[in-house]
Amino acid sequence: MSEETKPQDDPAVTEELAGVPEELLESGDDAAKLREELEAAQQDVLYAKAETQNVRRRLEKDIADTRAYAATAFARDILSVSDNLARALESIPADLREDEKFRNLVAGIEATGREIEKVFAAHGISRIAALGLPLDPNQHQAMLEIPSADAEPGTILQEMQAGYMIKDRLLRPAMVAVAKKPE
Repeated sequence: MSEETKPQDDPAVTEELAGVPEELLESGDDAAKLREELEAAQQDVLYAKAETQNVRRRLEKDIADTRAYAATAFARDILSVSDNLARALESIPADLREDEKFRNLVAGIEATGREIEKVFAAHGISRIAALGLPLDPNQHQAMLEIPSADAEPGTILQEMQAGYMIKDRLLRPAMVAVAKKPE
């Protein structure tokens, strides 16, 4: 308030303040300072509350991420087991697959492979599509280039090792061979 419009100049306020010691009435500057300090303290409290909320949200997100991706190291390790199982199945010749002695063994290995895939799916682990797609450096790792007149340059022609995602994060890139223009 300016000097000209002090509340003490208002007759109703003057009547109400009758009997109040003069030194208290003149301490308006102190009251203004106290109001400013109160407003600053209230602002600091609001900032502290906001910061606390932000910290809590970050912590909740970190906890959720930790839960979601806790199996990442284990999943990377188990991928080699899955790869070896797939290689074992691929290496069985067709004539042994039909042999009565080996039919149950092959069926058991195939069932184990399906079970691993089911467990992967239950934990958000999915295989990355590769063959016939354009190279995506976020999901594929080009290991070699193969000259090809049939395929567009940068198209994946061969998958050497399957790639996997865990939820929305890369677990292991697919190692691939891509087409290049023939020379």
